[in-house]
Amino acid sequence: MKTHKVLLFVSFIIVLTFSSFIKSDEDLNDNKFIVVLDAGHGGRDPGNLGNGFKEKNIALSIVLKIGAILEKMPDFKVIYTRKKDVAVDLYKRPEIANKADADLFVSVHCDSHTSQAYGAGTFVMAVKKIPQNLSVAKKENEVIFLEDDYEKKYGGFNPNSPESLLGLSLIQEEYLDRSILIASLIQKKIITNLKRKDRKVKQDVFWVLHNTYMPSVLVETGFLTNKKEGTYLNSKKGQTEMARQIANGIIEYKKVIDQNVNDEIFVKDDDVVLTDTPVDTTSTNTLNDVIFKVQIAASSQALETKPYNFNGLQSISRLKEGAFYKYYYGATPNYDKVKQLEEEASKKGYTSGFIVAFKGGKKIALIDALKTTAN
Repeated sequence: MKTHKVLLFVSFIIVLTFSSFIKSDEDLNDNKFIVVLDAGHGGRDPGNLGNGFKEKNIALSIVLKIGAILEKMPDFKVIYTRKKDVAVDLYKRPEIANKADADLFVSVHCDSHTSQAYGAGTFVMAVKKIPQNLSVAKKENEVIFLEDDYEKKYGGFNPNSPESLLGLSLIQEEYLDRSILIASLIQKKIITNLKRKDRKVKQDVFWVLHNTYMPSVLVETGFLTNKKEGTYLNSKKGQTEMARQIANGIIEYKKVIDQNVNDEIFVKDDDVVLTDTPVDTTSTNTLNDVIFKVQIAASSQALETKPYNFNGLQSISRLKEGAFYKYYYGATPNYDKVKQLEEEASKKGYTSGFIVAFKGGKKIALIDALKTTAN
């Protein structure tokens, strides 16, 4: 009897030990970098059909290949908005990413045009001004018309109306820096390694990006309406190569982020380059050490903060964050003044510039800075 009790006790210890191992594995899984891959269109929505190619099939093939690469890496977890030819409502795609508490959302598409345009481009959500050319976003947003009760689902949003775009929330503003970073890395991989025409990183108003609670990017891999490029993207070779470079961009993005884990910028003398223009202190709407600046650019290169490098703008400062340099126009404790600086930067061509805030040499959320200055 005593022996039986000892065996039961030993068995109990073994079960507890085994359970602790399982929990450890789950904890490790929880620490994985979660990427949501979104293959554009699907099911009843074929996407564009340039030269008879189907965007929905090409996007899905590329996404599955990206996922296969990332899934082989132990520190990545991949979630798909679709893994087969099914329709997924546009509003559900960011929902999938938000519910997964994802670290990154990447949507893959193919472009079209009435001309023989060609080349690859990446897009992030425009959070300040509505771009003048909405042709790309308009095409991608119009898929909502294929959905049942789209008027209710999208609250009266009309992809054909620029006024409707004003109603989109600015959730992505908080993640704009990182969205631009991942877009730039993916774009560079595609252009450099595949020798595609560079259509740059741009901002536009995409429904699928606007409501995600993480850095998000939409990749237009090329034009199906261009016979040569469409044939390439419709081939196994083209899809495999494109997937590899997008995956490489995602992998490099994670490495950059891991180098700057706490997501806070601490100002160091070696990292900052200031001009001779002093900080504006003339405002009556000020408080202590809260300073506003306009971020106008980010680059892997350390450019001289001279007017000729920034379309004639003076008062440029540079701050290193991880592997990248951020460039700021102006420095003032006055929020009204920094709004004027933002307009000045926009007139000089920096239409995607946005206001950031620092306190005690550390970057803080703009909303927190505004609360502080209001007290």
